[in-house]
Amino acid sequence: MTRMGTTTRIPLRRAFLVALAALSPFASDALATRVADVTHLQGRRSNTLVGYGLVIGLGGTGDGGKYVASIMQLQAMLAKFEIPVPASALTETKNVAIVMIEATLPENGSREGDRVDVRVNSTGSAKSLAGGYLVPTPLQGPGLDRVFAFASGPVRLIDPKNKTSGIIANGATLEADVIHGYISDDWDFTLVLEDVHASHALSSVIAQLVNEYSSEVGQARQIARAIGPKQVVINIPLEERSAPTDFIGRVESLELLMPPAEARVVINRRSGTIVISDGVEVGPAVISHNGLSITTQQPPANPTPEVPITREERAVGIDAPKRDNTGAKLQELVDALNQLNVPSKDIIEIIENLHRLGKVTGKLVIVE
Repeated sequence: MTRMGTTTRIPLRRAFLVALAALSPFASDALATRVADVTHLQGRRSNTLVGYGLVIGLGGTGDGGKYVASIMQLQAMLAKFEIPVPASALTETKNVAIVMIEATLPENGSREGDRVDVRVNSTGSAKSLAGGYLVPTPLQGPGLDRVFAFASGPVRLIDPKNKTSGIIANGATLEADVIHGYISDDWDFTLVLEDVHASHALSSVIAQLVNEYSSEVGQARQIARAIGPKQVVINIPLEERSAPTDFIGRVESLELLMPPAEARVVINRRSGTIVISDGVEVGPAVISHNGLSITTQQPPANPTPEVPITREERAVGIDAPKRDNTGAKLQELVDALNQLNVPSKDIIEIIENLHRLGKVTGKLVIVE
């Protein structure tokens, strides 16, 4: 829009998005994805604090006097309070257990005074931690050279069948700040693509989007660059360095047009779960598995008097669609096997064998 002596400037980022939206029939859905939905800041990570302490108040279910480690720690604790007790006098003590303590800090760090949950696990011969109380215990970080928190409180069992493991809700209090550094000395920060989204195509799209966002008409900035399929390094512009967090937040909020997703099959062997993305196909193959015959054919054969189409109770045939030269969908094969009540363990083995033969057009991801 132009008026007398003035011209409205449209940022390149908006023009870039409008152009892409015009080219994509699915633009309204794609724009719902933000950069923050598929990435995280490098440096954002959880940290674990550890320590060893004593749980007291156990009704005869503790380590007992035969477990020397707990008796020695109990003796050392009493000595700190100037209560000299010989180890021989503690041999009948059965209400104390030595435990390992863990506390996981949030991914975005913690501040002094924050409280986090504590996991408690017996390391001795205790039969149960039920009803026990953890005495104040220091928790240290990596390197065990600094105390970051103190933990204490009543132990609550998570699983009644596992009586030597429990938690203390909000049992650890931070004594120091744990702050992550996201920005380098050169004013760079890095976006890390989540593994499920990592690709050269997407990292390049994010870098281009950030560059377009930071540019004005007649200016083409190159503040972002893709480093492989998982990382995009961004240099904070000079005018944004007085409030870098605001700039990072705006970058994470940028709406993103996602490139076509990778064809993928995710298998969880433990739960027997199979997740198949759209577009995964299976090529021509014949596999015999535990008396079951599996046939995939491309294109499907036309029946003749000499070779009619037959059905077998323990056999399944999967034909490719008549259009194009595409293969049969892997999902169709899995659905057919489910109709035959084939166990998920066998279906997983069949998919893995087909993938080894190169008959599955997609990436296979195994989760143990």
